[in-house]
Amino acid sequence: MLSVKNINQFYGGSHILRDIDFDVQPGKVTAILGRNGVGKTTLLKCLMGILPIASGSISFEGLDITHAPPHKRAQAGMGFVPQGREIFPRLTVKENLLIGMAGCSAGKVIPQSIFTMFPVLSQMLRRRGGDLSGGQQQQLAIGRALAMKPKLLILDEPTEGIQPSIIKDIERVIRELASGGEIAILLVEQYYDFAKSLADFYLVMERGEIILKGEGAHMERDGVQSVLSV
Repeated sequence: MLSVKNINQFYGGSHILRDIDFDVQPGKVTAILGRNGVGKTTLLKCLMGILPIASGSISFEGLDITHAPPHKRAQAGMGFVPQGREIFPRLTVKENLLIGMAGCSAGKVIPQSIFTMFPVLSQMLRRRGGDLSGGQQQQLAIGRALAMKPKLLILDEPTEGIQPSIIKDIERVIRELASGGEIAILLVEQYYDFAKSLADFYLVMERGEIILKGEGAHMERDGVQSVLSV
């Protein structure tokens, strides 16, 4: 569904991403792991068109989107949950969800599936986003990305600063989405156990490049946790 070929990106004189190359398959969870500062968030911003790439290519469902602006990528079916959630704190839960549907050509009816996945959102539709707890805001951010019914959901560290009970809810939702077979999940995560529980495939980044990749079932055998702790 998503194909990334030899992406390079620079910040000033620093080479931030180095020949990044991988694919994301529908119905599968691909986890990207790595310590802070290795380029994970920069990679996701490049995938969404927020940052330009210096070289390489990005294709989505066979179409070249290397130079497409972010809104075109969203309209094509790429949903993004940024690190830090970035909801609109002064808007209500309902308004945040409707903004997630801004590019929809059809009517603006919030899909009921979002409230099935995150029941707390249906109870707080009139509450301002800034009044929610961190975990509730994360559920709202995921719900907002799902409102357009994306074909690819990209999540940047969804467990960061979240209480364990909501981490379990997010894990359940990601597993349900992938098991449907139609949506692809690209998950950036530092929490090894969370990534290991979900990943069909994994990539480990270090200093802007992929140093290890494989099947999620082999993460323990491949010594992924020890590589991350070095």
